Amino acid sequence: MNTTTTSLYRRRKRLNQLVMAACLVATGIGFLFLFAILFTLVSKGVGSISLSIFTERTRMTGGGLGNAIWGTLVMTCVATVIGTIVGVAAGTWLAEYGGKRKMAKVIRFINDVLLSAPSIIVGLFIYAVVVVPMGNFSAWAGVLSLTVIIVPVVIRSTEDMMQLIPNSLREAAAALGAHRWWIIVRVCYSGARAGIMTGILLGFARISGETAPLLFTSLNSNQWNFFQLNNEMANLPMTIYQNMTINSFIPDLVSLAWAGALILTAAILILNIAARYFSRQRS
Repeated sequence: MNTTTTSLYRRRKRLNQLVMAACLVATGIGFLFLFAILFTLVSKGVGSISLSIFTERTRMTGGGLGNAIWGTLVMTCVATVIGTIVGVAAGTWLAEYGGKRKMAKVIRFINDVLLSAPSIIVGLFIYAVVVVPMGNFSAWAGVLSLTVIIVPVVIRSTEDMMQLIPNSLREAAAALGAHRWWIIVRVCYSGARAGIMTGILLGFARISGETAPLLFTSLNSNQWNFFQLNNEMANLPMTIYQNMTINSFIPDLVSLAWAGALILTAAILILNIAARYFSRQRS
């Protein structure tokens, strides 16, 4: 090895060490902020966790977060069901029928735009086309805004997972006389099931913590609202926002807000762990 080669090798090695050190520092800073956030949530929220948090409704003098937790579950679950049906159907069409058609390209472009669209813009859109004509805030409007957010996630994950299925499997099933719909349902969905489920769980985790769209759609309420989706419905993100801003002068409500933030963070963490588990199963 000559002198020029040795010098070049040393420069590249030093550069590699410098980049690795910068990456480690950046990772350490990220973990530091993450630890600080989690430590603050646990230290301020765990003391307010009790059974009444899950069973009582929110009051001006305290109470619980039962109505907000229930409202969040109802709206996110309904939005996830609708978004899954629409998203899986659209993703299947793009992967199996759309191909390079002009319509498919337009749909993919719009889907990419929706993936990066700010959630508050979605909330304003639903406010203009649903809330204003209806004349009141409602849980249905909140469901629609959350559906618009989750649909692009499901479409992208479904299309990507369906495209990973080898064409040889489709051809083998077709050679046995299977119809196109049977191939999609029994062959493609079976192979892409874990990946599609991962996308659905990630979408569910994303919309469960959204606050901006609900500010313009479902708003909030201190009352129990079980299945009356035509009226305002309490939800955890809006309750946390109001208790930490508008009602910040009431210590009991601030404590409820910290407890709600801890519950919401734990729920999203569990959903992301579940998504990673299904992703590993797919791999």
